[in-house]
Order: sequence, then structure tokens, then C-alpha cells
Amino acid sequence: MTSRPFLQSIRESRRRRNVLYVVPFALIAVVTAVDVSVPPDVHLGPFLVAAPAVAATFSGPRMTAFVGAVAVLAQCLVAVSRTSLNDLNHTYQIIALVLISVFVTFFAHLRVRNERAVTQLRSVAEAAQRVVLRPLPARSGPLRIASVYLAAEAEAQIGGDLYAAARTMGGTRLIIGDVRGKGLSAIGEAASVLGAFHALSRQRWPLPELVAHLEASIAPDPDDPAPGGEGGERDPDLTESFVTAAVLDIPDDAAEIRLVSCGHPPPLLLRAGEVIPLGVRAPAPPLGLARLVVTEHTAETFGFEAGDTLLLYTDGVIESRDRSGNFYPLRERAASRCGAGPDALLDSLCADLLRHAGGCLGDDAALVAIERPAAPGEAAPTASSGLPGAQPA
Repeated sequence: MTSRPFLQSIRESRRRRNVLYVVPFALIAVVTAVDVSVPPDVHLGPFLVAAPAVAATFSGPRMTAFVGAVAVLAQCLVAVSRTSLNDLNHTYQIIALVLISVFVTFFAHLRVRNERAVTQLRSVAEAAQRVVLRPLPARSGPLRIASVYLAAEAEAQIGGDLYAAARTMGGTRLIIGDVRGKGLSAIGEAASVLGAFHALSRQRWPLPELVAHLEASIAPDPDDPAPGGEGGERDPDLTESFVTAAVLDIPDDAAEIRLVSCGHPPPLLLRAGEVIPLGVRAPAPPLGLARLVVTEHTAETFGFEAGDTLLLYTDGVIESRDRSGNFYPLRERAASRCGAGPDALLDSLCADLLRHAGGCLGDDAALVAIERPAAPGEAAPTASSGLPGAQPA
């Protein structure tokens, strides 16, 4: 799993801050030099208050206080150079500068304290995300797998995108999903889905039965009068939650994929320069909503030959917009990267996605690439050979 390294962003912020330290001192030097050289009836000393005020926006209270002290010394130098420290005008300027420096130093203290709280919250959130969303194995039987998770930066919220893989007798099962909402409630729901998936994958259920048991394991108890609430009130985040998911079974010895889609965007099959959406004919409702309708989960079969790559993704990828409001064209961008390995494919798509979104995603995004490598001497499939067709399983 890959996510935006939060510590790296902190280091970049510190480097930019070190450059900004020059600004208040340069401002003090310029104002002092000009104030000393201008005619006696011109007073630029009041502009020195800008130095500690600017420092308070990016530095801590100690540095802000130091900048304020330097500004006061500069104002004293101006007073001595032009008249004297006993001059009433310069005395009031010095007193005002001292008071303003004290105020902005206090505000810098409050800002730093709040930044530390936010930093700790983000670190805990990312740690929780990593615990819940364990990295996928690089190999699973004959398959090569790569995965990436891109966390949205807005409001430091963590989302409920999820993926997991489990080995079975003679195959690999995978799930990718997206929990409605963000924050801790979404993380809790994602943890429930992943825990149930890992537990049920060991039971050798056929894929439709596995999804049915997965639905039953995360659906709220209708006999619970107030799930997750206090004082007899229902928690709307729990009663209205659902998870879009795609659950797949990929046998080791058969060139096929069995897929159950629960309201999730269709996987993309990359083959010989073409990108083929694997849309199912009978999609099921998202997990958590099947209780509202009569649902029969059906697995549909698609071809998955040696040399093919399967791309799974969440809606945070295809719903990412550029400055003009255009959605990210995943299918077109993936088509230009056919033939790359899973890791190179995701690295390229992630870099392109971030460029498209201007470096900041509006929602969390997850991608998983699965490749069935061709055996030595085995020819890769052509675009016209063995095109996948959905067949009920």
C-alpha cells in the first residue's frame, strides 16, 4: 500500500519556513535604513510592527518574540540616530511596538498549539488507515499485484476506501470497496468489511454465498432499537451507511475471473492496448442495502488470460476533477499505459491523477492492479482474441 507520506509534507513545510525567516529581518533592515535617511518630518518606524506580525504567521512564539525584540532594537537605533530615546514620538512608537510584539507572540503560541493538535490527529488517522488497510502481497499464486491508496488532504479527513486479497485453495480472492462517508465512522465500517472478508474467505464458500454472508455480517441488526446511538437515538451515520464493493475470484489454473459487483464501478481489463470495462449484467445493491430489496448475488465470468492486467479502482479516481470541472479519464489514460507492469502502471496513473487534480484530491482514491504474467515463450493475447464475455456462474 502506498499513501501520501505525511512526514515528508512536514519536512517540505519546514524547508519553506526556513526560507521565510529571511522576510521579517529583511523588512526590519529596509525600514530602518530608509527611516534613518529620510527627512526629519517623515517617520517610517510604525512599519516595523509588520516584522513580528509576519513572523507570527509561520514561526513559533520564540522566533516571533526574537523578531519583535530585533524590531524594538531597530526602532531604538532609529530614535538615537534621528533625535534621542527621550523623544516623545519615538517613545510611543517603541512602547506600541513592544505591546504589539507581545500580542503577536501570544497568537503565535496559540497557532503552534493548534498546529500540533492537527498534526497529531493526522498522524493518528494515517496510522489507523495503515492498520485497517494492510498492504496487498506482491505475489499471490501466479498473479502479480500492486496497490495504492491516495488520501484526500481536505480537512485532514480519512475515508473508507478499502481493498484486500486472500489466498484460497487454488486461487486468489480480492475485494475493493468504498464506504459511504468519511472520518472515523467510515474507517470503522471499512474495518468491519475487511475483517469479515478475511474470515469468510477461509470458509471455501462459492463467491455468491461469500458475498451474501459478507452482506449479512455487516448489515445492521433490525432488532437493535438504537445501533450506535445514545439515549435511544439512532446514529444516522450507521443506519444509512453502505459499501459499494467488487468481489473477485481468480483461479490459478483457469484463464478467467469470477466477479460479483455490489454497486461498484466496473473493473477495467487491459489487453493488447485496449481497455475493456467488465460490466456485469446483474449488479447487486451495495453492501448494507440488500435488506431493502430482494437480492440474489450472481457471479459472472470474464476471460483473464496470460499477459492481461486487471485494474480495480474506487470512485475517488474517476470523480476527480481538474480546474475546468472535467472528470479524470481513467479508461483513456490506462489505455496509453497497457503493457506496463502493475507497479509501473499505478505509479504512472497516480502521478497523472494528481496532476489532473492539481495535487489535491477531493476524495480518497484507491487502485489495485492484478497481472497474470505470460509464461516464458507464451504469446500474449491479441486485442481480438478471447474478448471477455460475462457468463453467470
